Amino acid sequence: MGGAFMGEIRAEDEVVGLCRDLIRIDTTNSGDNAGPGERVAAEYVAERLGEVGVEARVLESSERRANVVARIEGVDPSREALLLHGHLDVVPFDAGDWKLHPLSGEVADGCVWGRGAVDMKDMDAMILAVVRQRLREGRRPPRDVVLVFTADEEAGGEYGAQWLAEEHKELFEGCTEAIGEVGGFSVSVEEGRRLYLIEAAEKGIAWMRLTAAGRAGHGSMLNSENAVTELAEAVGRIGRYEWPVRITPTVRAFFKDAFDIEVDAVDAATAVAKLGPLARMIGATLRNTANPTMLAAGYKANVIPQVATAHVDGRFLPGYEEEFFATIDELLGPHVTREFLYHDVAIETAFEGGLVRAMADALLAEDPEARAVPYTLSGGTDLKAFSRLGIRGFGFAPLRLPADLDFSGMFHGVDERVPVDSLRFGVRVLDRFLDAC
Repeated sequence: MGGAFMGEIRAEDEVVGLCRDLIRIDTTNSGDNAGPGERVAAEYVAERLGEVGVEARVLESSERRANVVARIEGVDPSREALLLHGHLDVVPFDAGDWKLHPLSGEVADGCVWGRGAVDMKDMDAMILAVVRQRLREGRRPPRDVVLVFTADEEAGGEYGAQWLAEEHKELFEGCTEAIGEVGGFSVSVEEGRRLYLIEAAEKGIAWMRLTAAGRAGHGSMLNSENAVTELAEAVGRIGRYEWPVRITPTVRAFFKDAFDIEVDAVDAATAVAKLGPLARMIGATLRNTANPTMLAAGYKANVIPQVATAHVDGRFLPGYEEEFFATIDELLGPHVTREFLYHDVAIETAFEGGLVRAMADALLAEDPEARAVPYTLSGGTDLKAFSRLGIRGFGFAPLRLPADLDFSGMFHGVDERVPVDSLRFGVRVLDRFLDAC
């Protein structure tokens, strides 16, 4: 590890070292609670905070599944508190597919490389760097700030944010607003516009297991109750279904704030097609989605199995959960049932208020061409769990990125990396944000 960062080192200088150290700690989460866990990374974070006088608690929800929670008293502790949250776990990888080893934390081509460089040890490092500098200089935030570094976000947060929100509500006392991952990064679009996408909504999650039960029998005989046939037809209907476009308030605000245009369900798809690489991210927020991902049936070529199963990854827009499940049930047909593997809410908040102004102003101060715009995340974050505590949150991990860098494509992807200059930019923006929030 890089060890302690003391003395007069500024946040811009130490953020790279912190990010590299965190990447080198293996926190791979395969979703089966059998990996290395987050304990070592949690202890690292707690030690870095302890060096500047912050008392951090390391809380294990299960063996090795560790979370870090700390509270920094603000100038006016009577004000409502702000939550800064990041997760310590990362998704699995195949090192053979990478140019540089995913746990190397190597700096090359102006970037820090490794699993978590984008999702989301970069933000963890930025939070640590900013907090450390501010406290070394004796600068406290205007209000209390609660720092949370969670386990298990990549598998739904059962051992992390969900557990904290259910078992340790007292740690979030007074928290009404939050910032976390998947937002605040720049995207260059037509006409030289540099947008900074701030997450203001998330689609809901419905990971489902579909089951078709039929009549087992010999593969050479007639069988009108073939479970594989019933399942395959249902999966085909779901996979090919074209979900209608639904314009949510956040999607409408995105087009208005980004391009000064009003969109409806008819022209939204046309507008998305002009967004270039951004089309993949924004396009998934115009409609519900349901993608078949796994199939399982049978044990021998000449045996018709009694049961066949499939997994489907469903995502529904805020306000359209009921419509989503009504459609799914119709597509399933009478002989296929569904059950949840994981189900979580959709969330959405208005892109307005003091916190939004603080984010936009901090970006503008460091990038005069910045245009802060809201967007809907097609995936999910720990904010879902914290929203149950009444906390209103945004995705704001600020990074100014090169125009040709496919940043969104590196989430869970190969050769994940974050530019060094972007990390330094993010530190400056977060510091300004904390002064204004």
